[in-house]
Amino acid sequence: MGRAEERRARQRGGRRAAPRSRSSQAVMEAEPTVVGQGRAAARKSAKAGRGGRTGNGDKSLIRRMFTWKKILGTFFGLCLLGIGAFVVLYLMIGIPAGNADAKLQSNVYKYSDGKILTRDGDVNREVVALSQIPKGVQRTFVAAENKTFYNDAGIDLKGTARGLLNTLSGKGAQGGSTITQQYVKNYYLTQDQTVTRKLKEMVISLKLDREKSKDYILAGYINTSYYGRGCYGIQAAAQCYYRVDAGKLSVAQGAYLAALLQAPSQYDWAVATDAGKKLVKARWNYVLDNMVGQGWLDKSERDGLKFPVPKGPKPSAGKKGQIGYLVDAANNSLEKQLIAQGSAEDAKQAEAMVEAGGWTITLNIDKEKQAALEKSVKDQLTSKLDKKKRKVDGDVQPGAVSVDPKTGAVVAMYGGVDYLKHFTNNATRRDYQPASTFKPVILAAALDEGAETQDGKEITANTIYDGTSKRPVKGSDIAFAPENEDDQNYGDVTVQTAMNKSINSVFAQLGVDVGMDNVLKVAGDLGMDTSGLKAVPAQTLGTMGASPLEMAGVYATLDNHGKKVTPTIIKSVQNSSRKVQLPNPIGEQVVSREAADSVTSVLTGVVDDGTARTSVRDNPKRDGQKVAGKTGTSDNNKSAWFTGFTPSLVTSVGLFGENSKSHAQVPLTGATGLIPSPGRINGGGYPAQIWATYTFGVQTKVTKFDLKTDQGAAVQPTRTATASQSPTSSPSQSPTSQSPTSEPSPSDTPTSEPPTSSTPSAPETSEEPTDPETSPTDGESEDPLDPDLGQ
Repeated sequence: MGRAEERRARQRGGRRAAPRSRSSQAVMEAEPTVVGQGRAAARKSAKAGRGGRTGNGDKSLIRRMFTWKKILGTFFGLCLLGIGAFVVLYLMIGIPAGNADAKLQSNVYKYSDGKILTRDGDVNREVVALSQIPKGVQRTFVAAENKTFYNDAGIDLKGTARGLLNTLSGKGAQGGSTITQQYVKNYYLTQDQTVTRKLKEMVISLKLDREKSKDYILAGYINTSYYGRGCYGIQAAAQCYYRVDAGKLSVAQGAYLAALLQAPSQYDWAVATDAGKKLVKARWNYVLDNMVGQGWLDKSERDGLKFPVPKGPKPSAGKKGQIGYLVDAANNSLEKQLIAQGSAEDAKQAEAMVEAGGWTITLNIDKEKQAALEKSVKDQLTSKLDKKKRKVDGDVQPGAVSVDPKTGAVVAMYGGVDYLKHFTNNATRRDYQPASTFKPVILAAALDEGAETQDGKEITANTIYDGTSKRPVKGSDIAFAPENEDDQNYGDVTVQTAMNKSINSVFAQLGVDVGMDNVLKVAGDLGMDTSGLKAVPAQTLGTMGASPLEMAGVYATLDNHGKKVTPTIIKSVQNSSRKVQLPNPIGEQVVSREAADSVTSVLTGVVDDGTARTSVRDNPKRDGQKVAGKTGTSDNNKSAWFTGFTPSLVTSVGLFGENSKSHAQVPLTGATGLIPSPGRINGGGYPAQIWATYTFGVQTKVTKFDLKTDQGAAVQPTRTATASQSPTSSPSQSPTSQSPTSEPSPSDTPTSEPPTSSTPSAPETSEEPTDPETSPTDGESEDPLDPDLGQ
């Protein structure tokens, strides 16, 4: 075939001419019909030829595009891209601050013996240092969750990849994360199942593992994990399931808590099904077997372990009853100390710091004494109140505080019938008058300051004053003529008798003789809040506000021989992020020992021959116990008090009239319906009864006062004359506690001259100290419910 023919053939069939060779010529010779075909046949043949060549070309293109070299190159390229992206993420993502929810903790409150009083907070979590947890218990968590924890880099690539794939495919969460990753998820991130969160988890875990120790991470993990029953962290879990602190957990118990983390609700023994119990037991065995495998537990010891069945759920005590009052009092004390030591700038910040949680506060409250005080209030008072019968019964609010005078510890506190019904703590409120319980403060000021009467005689317990009701005080720039209770006139009496019978006119004059500035100064030194008080004679009646806590501190200082006692409800405080240094409750000498002991001596007379004799002196449980104290009944009977003490226990009891709806101060008169008309509630009645029942119940050992004084009822001779316990209406009535013929002093004579009428108007009685009581002529009731004559 010539060149022209080949060209024509290519044009007709689109087929490349075969090379000029024998084979091609043979082909052409074998197909003579092709050469001779017409245009149509040639066109048809060309079309077929094009179609065959196109199919072969597509296959070649696929082969060229998906060669092994290109596939491997693409794979390695994607890997490099992923690594680069991860490097960028690693550089961009830092270790964030812990999320707020993960930092929430409860505050834990304990009795003085370490037993739990209550927990308070939205989250039941209490962070503990890893050093407090036994090493074996620490390892149970590693054996359960991440055996390679101490050697890995903080992440499990295989498990994380599986988690990412499951997240992308919508299969949900899967196991495989390391302890570090779980801690990061709990503390720094959230529980969301997203790719972004998984990637952040990896990056933060790697960084955390490089920057922090394994112990730091493990501590964070076991303190943030959820164990069921609303318990977060190992300390809360230890209490929830075994009623012990984390530091006292056994390996067997730790293995159960570690097993719980896989399925807290399903594995809680108290509610688990039979299948759930089998699963948690299997998990418990798995944990212990892993510990043996890691060399952390001897095989023989492991074989001897028995499954530690957890205790059932215990309902939270919350704040019901007295608990809320105790919690609030402890919180207030802690807040004040945070401000005092500079940890908080103001009350608002201090409160926020306490509310943030994480505090373990051990109170000085003695569980047995607390129960005894509560029972005494119920038995002696609240069980007799019926607001359906008497409206006034709904207005009675009792409060009490008991203090150890040697340590200042508040060992018991009664804040009200129920915190959930009455939020104001009656033990710490300061809006009611202490009334005549303030009189010992006046006497302490007189004795400590070496004060003198208007005629220049030194004041002692035997000094004689005019006890006439409404007698104007002398030496005051402000006119003042106080009325005695029931407008009783007592005539000339010693200070001792004036204290026994709570004679207002005597102490008004005594306060002016001492100087009201001096009285308020000594009151402040003894522990009362006197800021803003005016130094006027009316303060001698105890018209300022005071709380049972405050008055317990004042009397505790007297009981402690004049060394300042500050009642303290907190025994110790622990917090993982800050330290609190508690001040010493025992301070310096604020009044001389002789002055303090003399006041104590005088106050024994109030019990043995005064307004508290029926409730306290004659109480069958007294059994010879030495007691000093003072009653108090405020103006219009809005409050009634008894604050008394033995050598080792001081307790102040107050009753307050508070309208149950408006909360205004109202009289207590008529409450219980058991007191004869007019039904006045006096300090020597219910308050003294509560005091005596409580004190003689917990004070089983008889003790005596160690007094360095020659004044007062405690050092009176064995034979005591009581001239007339109720005066006539004549203001010239002779002294009831001292006269040259009827009541010899043990060592001193009166420093002020007795009045001209020095002979008693009534025959002298000769009663022994064990029974100094005589029948009053002013209608004083010997009913134990109403033993008070004065305030």
